[in-house]
Amino acid sequence: MKNPQVPRVLLVEDDPTSRAFLTAAVEAMPAEVDGAGTLAAAMALGNAQDYQLWLFDAHLPDGSGIDLLEHLRRRHPATPALAHTATGESEVRNRLIASGFSDVLVKPLPAAAVRCAIRRLLSLPEHDAPASAAAPSQEEAPVWDDDIAARALNGNRVHIATLRGLFTQELPNARRSICAAAQLGNLEALRGELHKLRASCGFVGAARLAQAVQALQAQPDSSVLLQRFDQVALDTVEQPG
Repeated sequence: MKNPQVPRVLLVEDDPTSRAFLTAAVEAMPAEVDGAGTLAAAMALGNAQDYQLWLFDAHLPDGSGIDLLEHLRRRHPATPALAHTATGESEVRNRLIASGFSDVLVKPLPAAAVRCAIRRLLSLPEHDAPASAAAPSQEEAPVWDDDIAARALNGNRVHIATLRGLFTQELPNARRSICAAAQLGNLEALRGELHKLRASCGFVGAARLAQAVQALQAQPDSSVLLQRFDQVALDTVEQPG
């Protein structure tokens, strides 16, 4: 049964690990969250239900967050909207803001930062202190960094274990997709898969894999970095956190 005393949020994110993280982060406000993994599913929910806030991924398998916002704005012109993306480039942020999003969250980010942005838009009392993610080390990182995961999830060890289990379940599929796109020379597909995986790495503290993903994003045509990524992905699956 829905609680009328708490805000209801439509969360759209196609990556299961990122969606689970963001759901847990928002529900802790407290808030009620309806999740969708595609533009089509989000349109169905948004057309059928009034929400106090929308939290949309900028990149979806069947469209974009901008497409979704434009569609839902026709029926709900006043609903505040946040975009989230693993792309930190200023032109991406500017395009999302220009399309009607009030703010853009760059993944990975701590749960407290997600709640802070939502409370600001909804004019709710502030309870979490804003936090920032740690800068990545240039040295070899551990396979799993518990400190990074703890910062992202406010030290909730149950959530960390749950999300890491989901992450390692999904990682073999992501690894295959990335390697296949690289072998085919499909740089657009490669960048899309790396974009999603990088955010998930930050949420669960997969520090070494995050470094390998970031390096391959910078040089997507490098066979050496692809081989490095492939080995680190295997190591991550074989060493559950």
